[in-house]
Amino acid sequence: MKKTPRFTSRLRTNIVEVPEIINTCSGIYVFGQLLKSFLFSTDVAIIRNTNSNAIIAVYPFTPQPLISHALILAADKPIFCGVGGGITTGDRSIDLAIDAEFQGALGVVLNKPTPNDLIKRLKEKIDIPVVITVVSENDDIEGRIKAGVDIFNVSGAEKTSDIIKRIRDINSDVAIIATSGRSDDTIQLAIESGANAISYTPPTTAELFKDIMIRYRNE
Repeated sequence: MKKTPRFTSRLRTNIVEVPEIINTCSGIYVFGQLLKSFLFSTDVAIIRNTNSNAIIAVYPFTPQPLISHALILAADKPIFCGVGGGITTGDRSIDLAIDAEFQGALGVVLNKPTPNDLIKRLKEKIDIPVVITVVSENDDIEGRIKAGVDIFNVSGAEKTSDIIKRIRDINSDVAIIATSGRSDDTIQLAIESGANAISYTPPTTAELFKDIMIRYRNE
């Protein structure tokens, strides 16, 4: 097997690398791009310094177009933007999704409380994948599929693999992204359970700074 060439620079050696085991999953083709690793972050500095294939930009505040615009502008890879579905819902979520698509987002992400009717309406309005977050085995998987959801984003903590298996029992072909922690064992379990891609939560900027600051203090 030929060795893969690798290029770095003196200034860009310190990046957030996703675990190599993620490369063993099948990935998801989105408009011809094979996506296996998704970084869960809205930190522009981290987004610009990672080897993940794509970004899931979801945050615990009301979605704002200005935030999506800034992230899409700064990123050098595909972004899937959060457009609400819980407190922010209905026409506002649809408007946010349309705006995200027009700005260049590769997909939109809806929260768990999203009604199936909103998924149907959204599918009629945008031409990029609709992702729905699943947090429990009791979520309405069949209803989501019938509504037209394209990708499930499974975030069930220690129940993640069980949720993935339930989705696979209902539909063996639907695309699944799984949030599976940082260890190789939990990532492997998610892949074996049927996840096509993995969402990886990076260390915080403070955590990344820790080793650098220790080194600076000792110089």
